[in-house]
Amino acid sequence: MSGFTLLDAIVLVAYLAGTTALGVWAGRRQRGTRDYFVAGRQIPWWAVLFSIVATETSALTFISIPGLAYTGNLGFLQVVAGYILGRIGVALLLLPRYYEGEIVTVYTLLQQRFGLATRRLTSIVFMVTRALADSVRIFATAIPVAIIIGDRVPRAWAMPSAILILGMLTIIYTWRGGMRAVVWTELLQAGVYLLGGVSALVVLAGAVPGGWTAILDQAAAAGKLDALDFSFDISRPHTVWAGLIGGGFLSMASHGADQLIVQRLLSSKNLREARRAIIGSGIVVFGQMALFLFVGIGLWVHFGAQPFTTPDSIFPRFIVEQMPVGLTGLLVAAIVAAMMSTQSATINSLAAASTHDIYLPITGRSADDPRTFQVGRRFALAWGVALTGGALLFREQGTPVVVVALGIASFTYGGLLGVFFLGNFWPRARQRDAIIGLSIGISTMTFVVFARQLTAAFPGMGEALGPFARIAWPWYVLIGTTITITVGVATSLLFPARTGTPPTPST
Repeated sequence: MSGFTLLDAIVLVAYLAGTTALGVWAGRRQRGTRDYFVAGRQIPWWAVLFSIVATETSALTFISIPGLAYTGNLGFLQVVAGYILGRIGVALLLLPRYYEGEIVTVYTLLQQRFGLATRRLTSIVFMVTRALADSVRIFATAIPVAIIIGDRVPRAWAMPSAILILGMLTIIYTWRGGMRAVVWTELLQAGVYLLGGVSALVVLAGAVPGGWTAILDQAAAAGKLDALDFSFDISRPHTVWAGLIGGGFLSMASHGADQLIVQRLLSSKNLREARRAIIGSGIVVFGQMALFLFVGIGLWVHFGAQPFTTPDSIFPRFIVEQMPVGLTGLLVAAIVAAMMSTQSATINSLAAASTHDIYLPITGRSADDPRTFQVGRRFALAWGVALTGGALLFREQGTPVVVVALGIASFTYGGLLGVFFLGNFWPRARQRDAIIGLSIGISTMTFVVFARQLTAAFPGMGEALGPFARIAWPWYVLIGTTITITVGVATSLLFPARTGTPPTPST
């Protein structure tokens, strides 16, 4: 048991200081909101690609994905394969519309198509969902840091201290540097945590007699290497159908209707480079997920299938207690890197949505107004504090944190994606249809997502709620999208627009 030594602490502190300094340096020439939020559309496609990878995988990949393989098998790769299909859909169907004009937030298109109310509503839905989901991600990252300092401070203060330290450092360089700081620090962060994952594979090979040959033999005998499940059971999250269909729709929503990712795509130089970045990121993410799932397989053999109370604590515990001196600091830095990349991206995208979708329409100011730039920075600071505060309120539970975060995002993603589909592919739809469809879609999915908790709280309702409680999370976006589109189409047919009503409101 190596513990966390002075050398590990030096490695971790050096990383934190270096990342913060890089972020401040990268953002030293901000001239306005276009620079601050989309880096003047001058980021090369390969940098956008790795920025997307770093943003979407976050610390949950590093912490929770090994836990999924430890307690299950490689079935999660079926969902990740669906992610690639969803990205192709975004590249072909949605990205061309995003590059038709000079937009900063994706919800601007909904104002052009439906009206200001739709833009505001969808932007608010994004902000609430993203804030909740990423507060969970910040909490997840604090787990290994809390383990490190748990013996040095009272246990009750370990997690809050870790959350505050990580949150405040990320706020500093994101507030100062804007999108350029986000993208270039994410390149460093992605490199660090991928190196950390590979290092874990090497250490596990030396820790298990017989190395990876023995690990794979034991895992295969126990069915841990199974990756395909063709059964059609809507209650099982890791099947071919749930993965390719459900995962595809989840990826289409997260990369086509979520400002967090679309803002990176809008930082690309042109449509062609944005397409290369989004499709390439899917391939890289597949390899990255496979890497961390195999880490989980190695941990399962290393620990002799020992049960853990929370799957998210398995890999952090191995890092702190089993890794060689110096490498422990690198791997903890890798987890911290994954969190900081996602939090910085989230802060910037939330600030962009607040500024362009809420503040500017209310005040009537121009995006080029110098005061708008200052307001955008203030929003970034406020959202950074809010995310850190949300993480402090979260409590650890038996469910892997990755599932909690994906579940939070999924119950609104379907509604958002459905509104974009209505706008692009159903000319009869008006603002009323979009808002009614979105409202009913999200309301229904809130009921579906929390059906399991309602069943536990009200046992008498178990028979009525049972079918909804059994729906696995990869299907949430497809169901929400279908409901939103169906309701929007139905209202447009039942209550058609009056003769002479313009089909697309102008901004």
